[in-house]
Amino acid sequence: MTGKFQAPKGVSEYFPPRSSHFDFVLRTLTAPALAAGYELIELPIFEDTELFTRGVGESTDVVSKEMYTFEDRGGRSITLRPEGTAGVMRAVIEHNLDRGQLPVKLFYRGPFFRAERPQAGRYRQFYQFGIEAIGLNDPQLDAEVIAIAFEGYRRIGLKNFSLHLTSLGDSESRASHRSRLMEYIDSLDLDEETRNRAKKNPLRLFDDKRPEIQKLMAQAPLLLDFLNDESKNNFGEVQDALSSIDIPFEINPRMVRGLDYYTGTTFEFVHSGLGAQSGIGGGGRYDGLMSTLGGQDLSGIGFGLGIDRILLAMEAEKIELPIANYTDLFVIALGEPARKRAFVMIQELRNQGFVVEQSYGDRGLKGAMKAADKSGARFSIVLGDAELSTGSVELKEMATGQALSVTLSALAKTLAEKSR
Repeated sequence: MTGKFQAPKGVSEYFPPRSSHFDFVLRTLTAPALAAGYELIELPIFEDTELFTRGVGESTDVVSKEMYTFEDRGGRSITLRPEGTAGVMRAVIEHNLDRGQLPVKLFYRGPFFRAERPQAGRYRQFYQFGIEAIGLNDPQLDAEVIAIAFEGYRRIGLKNFSLHLTSLGDSESRASHRSRLMEYIDSLDLDEETRNRAKKNPLRLFDDKRPEIQKLMAQAPLLLDFLNDESKNNFGEVQDALSSIDIPFEINPRMVRGLDYYTGTTFEFVHSGLGAQSGIGGGGRYDGLMSTLGGQDLSGIGFGLGIDRILLAMEAEKIELPIANYTDLFVIALGEPARKRAFVMIQELRNQGFVVEQSYGDRGLKGAMKAADKSGARFSIVLGDAELSTGSVELKEMATGQALSVTLSALAKTLAEKSR
């Protein structure tokens, strides 16, 4: 192979300065989850393929078209994780996390993989932050999960997003709707592939992006009209809880999430500045998933928020972020005695909480000052033989050029005062 190596097509990667924005988003989304008692779970990047075919659903595009599946050296079928919930549920079952206090409240973050056709906001390797609350079916828990995502977006600074909400009902409601929906679909003129897809999960046709299918489904019976009293009351309580904490929402009866395990409360956050790939996160309840994967018959609810699309939404709204890793001091040491003294002093300052950089190698004063300018440091000092002799340095404020004589022993105190 000749030439430079490049990242694989369709992979999102983050490097300075944009990586600081990526880090900001992750930290900001994590804060509301921590405040609500959610704990970190780190999941494998790959799992047994059957976990996803059973858990996510064979009728979904994720399983049928988009998974990265391979055979390992032991002949086992392995898949790079396309989503997080199935892996979390497997870990909860395997490690008996559901045998203690309920709900089990977990959060995760990291890369996920789907064999997508790359385009803006749709990647083959993408990043998510997600939470799962497993073990109880309570409308207030549904509202809590939604509120954590909403608060995360709010803290990031996003404004041009909306919450779409629906209910996919319980098994009785879905069965009643499915019967009527299949009658309607059987009356349509559909190609064989679409008809077979509908037999596996007729709700998938509501999510079909082809204009001709959307037109055919315009008069299809809606699941919200088939909710039994229990599902209807549950969904009403979720809406009341969200309204009580001033979270606005739109009821979207045609919304279908891309994974088969969703039941009951289902939601999506949509941003107006992203065009076709407008979803920046979503989730819902998944009654029955745990038992499908061999565990107890416990309910759960969660979400996955797309870090890549959130960053695009921030750029669309021109959200400016504070400078990450703000450098307090840049140290220029001239001569070997000064370099040795500076090395010790820099470590002491860092241990006290200051962000300190230094000039490396045999760079002269002029080149070192250029490096100090590029670092974005607030202050700089030059430490040479004269400064070692007097025990004092000139603390230069980089933005104004003003300098203040400071003893080395008082340097940390002066930096702290200047940072207030």
